[in-house]
Amino acid sequence: MTIAITGATGQLGRLAVEGLKTRVEPARLRALARTPAKAADLGIPVHEADYDRPETLAAALSGVDTLLLISSSEVGRRAEQHRHAIEAARSAGVRHVVYTSLLHADTSALSLAGEHRDTERMLKDSGLNWTILRNGWYTENYMGAVAGALAGGALVGSAGQGRIASAARADYAEAAAVVLTSAGHEGQTYELAGDTAYTLDELAAEISRQTGRTIPYRNLPQAGYAAILADHGLPPDLARAIAGWDVDASQGALFDDGRRLSALIGRPTTPLSVSVAAAALQA
Repeated sequence: MTIAITGATGQLGRLAVEGLKTRVEPARLRALARTPAKAADLGIPVHEADYDRPETLAAALSGVDTLLLISSSEVGRRAEQHRHAIEAARSAGVRHVVYTSLLHADTSALSLAGEHRDTERMLKDSGLNWTILRNGWYTENYMGAVAGALAGGALVGSAGQGRIASAARADYAEAAAVVLTSAGHEGQTYELAGDTAYTLDELAAEISRQTGRTIPYRNLPQAGYAAILADHGLPPDLARAIAGWDVDASQGALFDDGRRLSALIGRPTTPLSVSVAAAALQA
């Protein structure tokens, strides 16, 4: 059995490869990368695979039994790119596709959800066996704000008192590795999130506790938060999107208390305190 991983050079992809290498022989793994040279350090066979060049996908998936389809990073083009991958998998005789979707993608208000819903539908209509991993927010999404909070004296956002059930990227990667190498997951949709949800007030309190400084949380209107992000160099469209996701979080879009992720990986998800400690060291 050969397991292929798309986006193998990305942050989640690299962690998934490392997790898989502890479970199966590296020769049974295949990294799919747009630029194969960037995957040379992974220690597994590498094939060129470009979502926008379907002919490379067909060749890269030849002889593959199971595919981890890590969602593309190109928001707005994901559905088309994923369609190319799914069609290539079907043509190549891939048996099972495991897809990294979004928490509660079927009902989520997040602007990211539509392309995930489209991809889930394509998978279910493809005739392939499938498993959908609806990944919640990565804790790392907020850890990038720790340095700015320490520099500016406050953590800012638009999430209000919304509870965020995030988990470390490594937790989600481990779940993918478990699903790819164990039985009983075909036809399943898993809502994956951290064990313990927190508000941004509580994140600010944890930063304060670990650094010995008083770092309050300042909740801002969406436009005000977007303006701050743009002032710090983010493209305006991305700044508006991030602020909008925070507003969605204030309405529960990033919350889940099913603890399915920890059940899959057989251990508690990474505590917020551990992630904050790592981010504070780098700040």
